[in-house]
Amino acid sequence: MFQDDIAWTPEGEVAMSTLVFDSDDLERTEEFLSKAYAKMRIGSSTPSANRARIRRDNIESITVDELDLDFDMSYAVSPLGRICLCVVHSGTIEDHVYPGVEDAFGPGDVVSLAPPDLPYSGRVRNARYNITMLDPALLSQVAATVEQRTPQPVRLTGHRPHSAAAAGHLRRTIAYVRDHALADPAIADQPLIRATVSQLLAGSVLTAFPNTALTDPTASDRNDAHPGTLQRALSHIDDHADEPLTVADIAAAAHVSIRALQYAFRRHLDTTPMAYVRRVRLAHAHHDLATAAPETATVTDIATRWGFFHPARFAALYRETYRTSPSATLRS
Repeated sequence: MFQDDIAWTPEGEVAMSTLVFDSDDLERTEEFLSKAYAKMRIGSSTPSANRARIRRDNIESITVDELDLDFDMSYAVSPLGRICLCVVHSGTIEDHVYPGVEDAFGPGDVVSLAPPDLPYSGRVRNARYNITMLDPALLSQVAATVEQRTPQPVRLTGHRPHSAAAAGHLRRTIAYVRDHALADPAIADQPLIRATVSQLLAGSVLTAFPNTALTDPTASDRNDAHPGTLQRALSHIDDHADEPLTVADIAAAAHVSIRALQYAFRRHLDTTPMAYVRRVRLAHAHHDLATAAPETATVTDIATRWGFFHPARFAALYRETYRTSPSATLRS
């Protein structure tokens, strides 16, 4: 059984889609998984039970899937071309292998299943788990890369997070994206929400896993982090706050590396580029709340328009900044 629920942008492009798959036919499950991930072969050692239940929420370069398999399923998967994260809720994933790695995962584990260019195989044993996939290019959009002037793609260099705390943070981020940003197609349809979610998830992946990005500024980065760099960055943010922005976009507009940009904001403003973007967007949301007609506008509509998809967090940030609630500003 398939069920599709797709939200369309005004231009006719898919902004967010939800797909539900439920079948006890192993061949249909293999066909579905091959289309949803990459070409694969699956098998079952429990012929009396082969039911697979899968829900996928998709938003541009990110997919978040919840899978529930009530049988033991072997898998052999071609390279995905994407970063594929797995969070195990129950059951186990055993004999998971790709070149150079052999591992097993249980409840609570969060791992990267394989580099985007490598095949992998293993066995799922009566498991319920989350699969989150993202475009590898997102990592380079939010991180400083090894070469300053000729950026190289950022790669993960390990399949497990470097600490339990990092794993927990990533696990919570995935749940946050799933339960808030992707829970309502009307929210996920907002361009700034899609950009914010992508950067949030990519940043959490970089924080959790060892990778090739460099975060410390070089001598050249320090020299570039002068007030002129900061002013070019601030002007670009102010002029494009209503558009999707990444730290890479801002660095390019300021004609410096990402590390130099980050160092300039830290040196002169004691903040980060994206925190400043959030501050500017909050000011725009404040203006819209103050000037909108309460009978035709809502706090949620205005907040999501400016990239804030969690109502409670938006309200807390707004109150901290303006010493009143968003709803009070709208009513006034």
